[in-house]
Amino acid sequence: MVSGLVLPPGGGRKLIGPAQHVTFKITGERSAVGSLFEVVVPVGFDVGAHRHQRSEEFFYVLEGEVDMFAFEPEVRTAGGWEHWRSAEGETVRRGTPGALIHIPAGVPHGFANAGPAPARMLFQAAPPPDHERYFEELLDLLADGPPPEGAVDALRRRWDIEQLTPLRPGVPLVCVDGAQ
Repeated sequence: MVSGLVLPPGGGRKLIGPAQHVTFKITGERSAVGSLFEVVVPVGFDVGAHRHQRSEEFFYVLEGEVDMFAFEPEVRTAGGWEHWRSAEGETVRRGTPGALIHIPAGVPHGFANAGPAPARMLFQAAPPPDHERYFEELLDLLADGPPPEGAVDALRRRWDIEQLTPLRPGVPLVCVDGAQ
């Protein structure tokens, strides 16, 4: 018989760096329908506009504020997404605690923390395991310093991430203990 899972606050497998961290709460090893993880988004971090053809996502703001969007813009500008607008008039919004963003597969989306403090969000991605495997491979790629030119872009493409505007990640992640 399969048992459920009860994690204490802070429980899960962690990938952390000096200013950011990801805690995997549920991964594809435990669930066939989705993965769930908590992310601390440092001030200045911008995931860049991107989209996934295979996965659907939910982001829920727990603490802090992030600018976010989930729509196809009338015009895609290469430098940034901060001023994008959809044909229906949707614009980038400020997400505060309790805000939710749902991203169906194929929809451009992004989030950034313009400050003044780190933000904390809960993410669900379905189906797994794309997100956790992407983060694991990213760690390996960054383990020995800056990766070769184009290596991060190739990694993102391999894990169903089509980058539309630049990723501004800040500091790299490193792995620490924490079994799930």
